Amino acid sequence: MSGEYAQGIRRNWRQFTLQIFTVFAVGLTMGSQRNVVPIMGEETFGVESLLVIGSFVVSFGIVKAVLNLYSGKWADAYGRKPILIAGWIAAIPIPFILIYAPSWSWIAVGNVLLGVNQGVAWSMSMISKIELAGPNQRGLAAGLDEAFGYTGVAAGAWLTGVIAAQYSLRPEPFYFLAAVIVVALLIAIVLIEETLPYAKAEAADLDDDGDGVEADGGTSEADLSFTEIVKRATYKDRTLFTAAQAGHVENFVDTLVWIAFPIFLVSQGLGVAQVGVVVGVHSAAYFLQVYTGRLGDRVGRKPPIVVGFFLAGAGVLGMVLVEGYYLWILLSAISGVGMALHYPNLIAVASDAAHPLWRSTGLGVYRLWRDLGYAVGAVLIGLSVDLLSIEAAFYGTAIAMFLSGGLVVLWMEETHPELGTHEPPSVDLEASKTGSED
Repeated sequence: MSGEYAQGIRRNWRQFTLQIFTVFAVGLTMGSQRNVVPIMGEETFGVESLLVIGSFVVSFGIVKAVLNLYSGKWADAYGRKPILIAGWIAAIPIPFILIYAPSWSWIAVGNVLLGVNQGVAWSMSMISKIELAGPNQRGLAAGLDEAFGYTGVAAGAWLTGVIAAQYSLRPEPFYFLAAVIVVALLIAIVLIEETLPYAKAEAADLDDDGDGVEADGGTSEADLSFTEIVKRATYKDRTLFTAAQAGHVENFVDTLVWIAFPIFLVSQGLGVAQVGVVVGVHSAAYFLQVYTGRLGDRVGRKPPIVVGFFLAGAGVLGMVLVEGYYLWILLSAISGVGMALHYPNLIAVASDAAHPLWRSTGLGVYRLWRDLGYAVGAVLIGLSVDLLSIEAAFYGTAIAMFLSGGLVVLWMEETHPELGTHEPPSVDLEASKTGSED
């Protein structure tokens, strides 16, 4: 591809760097609630049920999942930049709700806005990086996106823990959050450029090569309706179904780290700042996605996904089998390394299988099912703790990761553009026409 919209990270490094900062800011926004907010549930609002405390993650997960889907659709129709700006505008009330909330229910409702911000702003930053990078650097782009996003999560968790330990659980940690949101919004408005033209240029290259049309002469891959895309990414394509279930289950780990790690560690005698380190090191390990995404570009997507699932499950299981601050840091890091291995490569699988003109929508479907894992995981983890024990939540999450990883081994085909064996299912021409108005 040549011309104004030629792809490549080095060629587009200025905009790519701005998108890196954007996803880092999204991570800071999310991380600012990772450490302090669950402890607020117990110490500030007197909530004893982990299921009730987890309600703020349920509201977050459902809204983020739905917004992942529709923000992808809107971005394919209207562009990436206006949707990104809307995501940051939605975040403006978050710090004020956290500072002034009179009850836990306000936190749960307010977390809807966090779901909007994460579902919209992170999705737009991710798809923009993938479009700027191009097919040969797709895994690297996804890896850089997730690495810096979750480094932001780690930094936010650590910084708010330090601030809370120095001052109090609120309001001081959320002054920092307010500053992050304002700066990110200004960058989105003033400096970020639209990347939809890169997708259109890539699509034109595909059509020039004759790759944009099905082998049977039927509907062009570019012409799939919204409904057909949702069906394909959900159940029609077994590889994409396997990726969706894997993404769903992987967020059980993220939810466990968010709501159960702090409470478990505090119950074991750690202070807020120490909890911030253990929680933060898990997310900090996600920075390895800079390398694991590139690894997927070289060896294929499936091997890092499989290894990552079993490693993350082992790290979670180990947390309740050992005792001691430094051992908990180690096991938290191991589970984070496992997550770093599979996280960007699952995104790459969903991206590999999508036509450029509906890649944002296709990724939105994957992220819909992935982030519903926050809500389902929060309910299952909360019930496990309330009905059994907090250790049971760790055991259950580890087992789920092992089972999901096994399904990847059995069902997922390789989707790498050069190494892959995956072929998309044929398009139902009449169904696609019928659904084209959706």
